[in-house]
Amino acid sequence: MSVKEKIDKIKNLESSLNAMLSSSEGTDVIFNVKKIELEINELRKDALSNLTAWDKVLLARDTNRPTTLEYIAMIFDDFIELHGDRYFGDDASIVGGIASIGGINVTVIGHQKGRTTEDNIKRNFGMPNPEGYRKAQRLMKQAEKFSRPIITFVDTPGAFPGVGAEERGQASAIASILMEMSMLKVPIYAIVTGEGGSGGALALSFANKVAMLENSTYSILSPEGFATILWKDSKRAAEAAEIMKLTADDLYELGVIEEIIKEPLGGAGEHKRVTANEIKKSIEKFLQDNKNMHGRYARQLRYGKFRKLGSFQRFNYREL
Repeated sequence: MSVKEKIDKIKNLESSLNAMLSSSEGTDVIFNVKKIELEINELRKDALSNLTAWDKVLLARDTNRPTTLEYIAMIFDDFIELHGDRYFGDDASIVGGIASIGGINVTVIGHQKGRTTEDNIKRNFGMPNPEGYRKAQRLMKQAEKFSRPIITFVDTPGAFPGVGAEERGQASAIASILMEMSMLKVPIYAIVTGEGGSGGALALSFANKVAMLENSTYSILSPEGFATILWKDSKRAAEAAEIMKLTADDLYELGVIEEIIKEPLGGAGEHKRVTANEIKKSIEKFLQDNKNMHGRYARQLRYGKFRKLGSFQRFNYREL
């Protein structure tokens, strides 16, 4: 049984449990409730222990995982969303604005997927067009002007590869935001909350610190795309996932990310508030540790971090 099948079975059992709890009480009902609760706990332990890389890919894509706007509502105060790139239009697949956390004003930007089919079409399934990245870049420059730290949430299969996106300069928009992030004089913290796919994800994660939720992924492309290029067979995606080093554990070991944020038993999709609280703690710690990281110092530390990638050395903020 795959991890997805186990999770679906857990959801079915929980529905049966809720129906049973709403029925009249009795010895038989209490016995059956305890039996189902025990089965659910065992299934959760089994489903989320010894996960393969492909299992984590499926969990990262779980439609029940919190979106960026849901995390913002649970983590930040006084969020004001800002729209438009001032060139073409507003891309709903990237959201951003001003918020506060622990009394500190920050700029928050992230990929946004939809919940319903209609919302996913509006959000383009979390795949930004060039105007989305230009909006994000505009907000980042505004953050620098007012000395606000930047927090980004990464959850995208990748940048949208459509004809219109290419005509409006998709590659140029991604290159431009990467160059901008490399020069910003404020601290940047990126959290991969679901899928971190290709340059579409990198465009929001050129940060002083990159963290990943335990069951998220971060890679140069999807396992299906990797398998198609390498073996001309997208059905070998599960095999590709094992060799791509795209899980949080793999990337922490390689020094690509600095922190793994644990998810509660059942995953972020089943325990949204608990997961959001863990992310909030991590953000508050980053802001506290780096409250004086401004000006050229923030830029130099970011440069030092990316210079060390591939050297298998853990980056230390206090080395420079």
